[in-house]
Order: sequence, then C-alpha cells, then structure tokens
Amino acid sequence: MKMLAAFVLVGVVAGGYFARAADTTTPARAPILVELFTSEGCSSCPPADAFLGKLDATQPIPGAQLIVLSEHVDYWDHDGWRDPHSSPQFTERQTAYCQALRVSEPYTPQMIVDGGALLKITDPQQMGQVFQKAAAAPKIPVTISSVSVDGKTLRGHVQAQGAAEKADADVYVAMALEHAESQVQRGENQGRHLTHTAVVESLKKIGKLPAGGSFDQDFQLKIKSTADPANLRVVAFVQQAAEGKVLGAALQKPPLP
Repeated sequence: MKMLAAFVLVGVVAGGYFARAADTTTPARAPILVELFTSEGCSSCPPADAFLGKLDATQPIPGAQLIVLSEHVDYWDHDGWRDPHSSPQFTERQTAYCQALRVSEPYTPQMIVDGGALLKITDPQQMGQVFQKAAAAPKIPVTISSVSVDGKTLRGHVQAQGAAEKADADVYVAMALEHAESQVQRGENQGRHLTHTAVVESLKKIGKLPAGGSFDQDFQLKIKSTADPANLRVVAFVQQAAEGKVLGAALQKPPLP
C-alpha cells in the first residue's frame, strides 16, 4: 500500500473550472457517483475528506448531481489508530478497482468517478474533463422509494430500468452517515479533530439488473447501534460486474421518510 504524499487543494474548488461551473443555475440532473477511499490513519486524507464534503455541499457541476460516498479502508489500522469506520470490504472494493483500472496498488486518498475514472484532485483541468465526460454519459434511471426505519433496520425499495449493456449489472445499496467526526488519539493524525461526509456504514449487493430489463426489489439494512437514523443517507447504484462502470445512481438524504 502507498500514500499520496503531495496533496494541494488550493484553488481547486474556489477557482478554475469549478468556479465557472458554480455560476450556473441549471438544476442538477445527471447522477455521478464519486467514491473516496480514505482512512483516519492517513495524514494525507483529511484534505480529501474536506474536498468530498465541498463537492457534496456545493454541487459545482452544471447539469449533474454528485452522489458522494466515503469508504474507509482498513490497511492503515495497524499504524497506531484504528479507524472506527474502516472495513475490509472497502479495502477489497478498492483493490478490485485498482485491478480494473490497472493501478499498481491501492493508495489513500483515492477518488473514483462512476467506477471508471481516477480523479486527480490536484489537477483542476483533469477533474473538469472527468466530470464533464461523466455528466454527458447516458445514465439509466434509478429510484429509491418507501424508505423507513424500524428500530435498527432500514428498509426501502429500488427500481432501475433500461441497462443498454449486453451483460447483467449489479445493483447496490449503501447506507452512509451524513456527517461523522472523530478525535484521533494516535497515529499520523494524532491530536486532530476530523470530519467526514457520507461515511459508508453498509454496502450491500441486492440483486442484478438484467441486460435490457428492469429491477424492482425491496431491501433492508441493519443500522449500527451507535448510528442515529436522522443522520443517514441512502444511495442506490447500478454497476457493471467486477467494480466496472456505474450505469446509474440515486440518493436520498435525511430527513428520511
């Protein structure tokens, strides 16, 4: 595993491409899934966490809706601080992405757009190109409905239609914390107060969308005992197998019904 050493965000959101994009009043429509692989044990990650939060809050891409997820890997947990949000599931997902994208090894922070492009967040021009391409790509409609919380169980319904690809696609549902904070006691971020956006607590594959067909299915996810249901968001997305291209996505933020 390796760490991204240099991480400069000055002017990335405040200037350049995103400043021009933010001037528009066009409503966000095309969903773009942005996944950040991060860790509280990595000293280069807090700026990326903040950047993800900025994307989520400002929605700077005209004609698009950025649907962000923060997935905390576990390979930093042995360096003095165990990230309370980490999971080997996210490490495995990141590793699969690296294989698909021909990246030699996972690193943090690493940001992936729509399952098919690495986002170089120190390069505004590259980011603009990636987001423009993602916003222009055709997406299949995905909807989340009938969301409810019963004790520590979150239930809902997902529909998707019209996959143009020849192969079946996987349908996922993620439950994430809208906001999370940690006071890090050890490791590279010792003494720092960290904040996170859209921290994935559960990521579940709930079925397959047949090629050219439709998907219509209920789901349920277990809420962790420490999670406040009022602080949860739900994301559903359709993705080609083996961490491939994301074909469509939907988001439901709190307050949930």
